[in-house]
This record gives sequence, C-alpha cells and structure tokens, in this order.
Amino acid sequence: MKKKSSFFVALLVLLCINSKAQEPLVFAINAVALEKSKSRINAKDPLITPAYKQLIKDADKALDFAPVSVMEKKNDPPSGNKHDYMSLAPYFWPNPATANGLPYIRKDGQTNPEVKEYNDKEYMPKLCEVVNTLGLAYYFSGENKYAEHAAHLLRVWFLDTATKMNANLNFAQAIKGTNDGRGAGLIDSRHFIKVTDAIGLIQTSKYWTVKDQLGMKQWFADFLNWMQTSKNGIDEMNAKNNHGDWYDAQRLSMALFIGNTNLAKKIVLNAQDRLDKQMDDTGMFPLEMERTTSLHYTVFAMEAFFYIAQMSEKTNIDFWNYNSPSGKSLKKAFDALYPYLSKEKTWAGTQIKQFDFEEAYPLLIAGAKKMDCKKCVAVVKDIAVEKAARLRIKLLTDINF
Repeated sequence: MKKKSSFFVALLVLLCINSKAQEPLVFAINAVALEKSKSRINAKDPLITPAYKQLIKDADKALDFAPVSVMEKKNDPPSGNKHDYMSLAPYFWPNPATANGLPYIRKDGQTNPEVKEYNDKEYMPKLCEVVNTLGLAYYFSGENKYAEHAAHLLRVWFLDTATKMNANLNFAQAIKGTNDGRGAGLIDSRHFIKVTDAIGLIQTSKYWTVKDQLGMKQWFADFLNWMQTSKNGIDEMNAKNNHGDWYDAQRLSMALFIGNTNLAKKIVLNAQDRLDKQMDDTGMFPLEMERTTSLHYTVFAMEAFFYIAQMSEKTNIDFWNYNSPSGKSLKKAFDALYPYLSKEKTWAGTQIKQFDFEEAYPLLIAGAKKMDCKKCVAVVKDIAVEKAARLRIKLLTDINF
C-alpha cells in the first residue's frame, strides 16, 4: 500500500510539473480562451488591458480578505459540531399565527435577516469568489502573492484540522420548526465550481503543494459521495427546477476535478434529460415562471445549464448543440429568453424585485460564442456602458469586445 501511495504522489508531482507548460486545468472556464487572453495581456492589447487592470485591482483588494472558517458561526448546528456547515432557509420567516413563531412560513423572494446569524452562508460564497479572483490574477500575472493567499484561504476552509469544513451539508437551509436542514441547501455549495477552477489556476505555484492537491481531491471526493448517497443529496438530485440543475453543475465540476470521467459523462446525460423535462415547448421553464422573481430564476436555471455545457466539453459530449427527443435544446431556451435580456421585450412574468441585467452577461457572451447571436456583445456593452471595457468576462472569452 505504501509503494502504491508513493507512486501516486510521484506521478502527481510529475503531472504538476508538466502542467506548467500546458493550458490551465479548469472546467467551468474555457482554458483556450484564458491562454489567448494571457497572450493579449502580455502583448499589451488595449482592448483587454482595462479588464486586466480591474482584475488586478480586485485581486489586490482580495489580499486583504482574512481567512474565514465554519468555526466562526455564533450558534452550533444540531450535531453540536461547528465543523458542520449550517445555514437557514432565506425565504422563511417567523409564523405570526403562533406564539413562538414556529413553524416558519415561506415568503418567496423575501430574505429573512436571521440568515446572517449563521455566517457560513455569507463566508462560503465570498471565499469562493475571492480565491477565484486570486487564481485568475496569479494565472495572468505570474505574481506568487495571489497564489499564496488563495492557497492559505483554501487550507483554512477545507484542509486545516482545527478549522476545516466537514464534507457535508446536513444542516444547510434549515427551516425552524420543520427540519434541521434539507436538500435545497445544496444550492449553497454551487460556489464550489469556482474553487475547482481556482485550484487549477494556482496549482503550478510553489505555494500549492502536492499535499494540498491530494487533500482537496479527497475532500471533494468525500463531498461528492455525500451528495450522491445522503438523504439531503438524493432529495436535491430529484429536484425538478433550478436546484436540480445546479446539483448536476456542481457535481460535474467535482467529478472532473477528481478525474472521474465516467461519472462526469453520466451527469451530462442526466442534465440533458433534465432539460427535456423542465423546459416547455416555448423554451421557458414553468417551475421558474412560478417564482416571485421569475426572470431571475429563469436566468439562474439557464446559467447552471450553460455551466454544464461548458464543462461537458471535457467529456466529449456536445451539450451546446444537443436536441432532446421532444425538441428541447439550450439554443431554444436562449432564443426564447434573449428578447427579454436585450430589453426588446418586457418580461411578462412576476418579478417583485428589479432584475439586475448584469446577471445576464454570462448567458449573452455564451450566446455570442455558441448560439451565433450577432447582437449579444452589443447588448452587454449597452448594459455595462462605461464599465464595459473593464468587465472580467472579457478575460474569460476569446470574443473581442
């Protein structure tokens, strides 16, 4: 067993060394587009330099982001172990009809401020965003300080014995008076997609070790196993709306990260089946249309499918151009949604909050690249106005704008 372990470590070291001369090992980001952007940055291309400078500005700010961990929440989860992640369901509020407010009742689209009492839910997405920013800054600049800080943040959250998060979401999005956690809580961990890519961006740094890489592979292997075998995980697997889409998106990133190609292919095929069942004949998603912020949730579901399509390229399955037996496709969904993202039409569904059109950037840029959308780039520029030149998404695509 020792010999096998030593051989595996040696092989991983060799792979890490060889990867320095290869494209970054990322999944939800297009590695070829990153390489092209890096070449343009090095050539001081004026069309991409402002976006690069903004990234570095963001990364320098991210250097001030102190390590966070699940140990900092005020209250213990039901297990009594603070290493277990916990969050409250955001749209559930005290019941005015009962003396103790239990069980909590749902107010869709309205966030209960009590969720901040469990800061795991606040820390985790911020951590994932920061390490992704630092990873990109390291890849494009070669400055070790970005990789060093990203590595430190990752170790504190995932690997260090005193502070690491246990590889489960048993207590995510709990509803007081009803449950201690639920399948819907897995939507919280969708941000891990940014972590697996961030690791691929910093893994050539001297500050990211073989031990770190092995530790993260093991952590995500454990989390993926929990996702696919626990009650909460199976509940989310069976979700018929955006929750199921994001479930597949995040487990696909983990399957690719740990090198389980067979599982990755099965996940892509499962996502194709979801698309067929969730979309109606007009290209819309009825369960997202039922929400009080229906445009947001339609875009949200589409974002998950687009992530899956990008990652499916690593499995040699073409999800971008897939047509289901009943005629459903990403192109059909995009064409149905586009007039509302471009503001050519006014959204007719319920939207109790003003929609942030910046949410549409990833869909529009993917539409320009994969859906032959001639106007998509112009739409992004019209929405962004003076910010357009500095948009980070310019670094993640090989479309010039």
